[in-house]
Amino acid sequence: MDNARTIALTLKQEPPMQDTRAMLESHLDTIPMVKAMQVAIGDIEPTRLQLTAPLSVNLNDKGCAFGGSLVSLMTLAGWALVTARLHDAGFAETEVFVADSEVKYKAPLWDDLIAEVVAAEGESLEDFVAAFAQKGKARITVEARVPLPDGGVATSMRARYAAFAKR
Repeated sequence: MDNARTIALTLKQEPPMQDTRAMLESHLDTIPMVKAMQVAIGDIEPTRLQLTAPLSVNLNDKGCAFGGSLVSLMTLAGWALVTARLHDAGFAETEVFVADSEVKYKAPLWDDLIAEVVAAEGESLEDFVAAFAQKGKARITVEARVPLPDGGVATSMRARYAAFAKR
């Protein structure tokens, strides 16, 4: 096999998820609010990511989950999914920002927070990474939710993220 083909195949191979987890943890550890919320990384899959936080440090005055914590956890989950996919594609030097978001608070949450995020319907993480590879910048819309223990939804968010190559 020639060197060019070997390099191309190497770039397409996904790094082990523990590398992705370690990279995300190192970024999240630098954010004071993340420490205060006691955010932890849950499941990481190629098309889905989960962040968790205990209710005990994310309470409002009513004893249920604080709305600011809910939206913060979903926003961080979206950032983490986009950042992880770029990292896995070999783009370690990127800046990812939330461009805009819409949040819906549907029901109080009286349990630990679990934010789940995926690409929005009609969006593709693969197309997003391909656009980034071609242009050095890209946008993607994601959908996040914090489920209730009974299977309902406490909070949902639709957000657009922008990624740029670091200069």
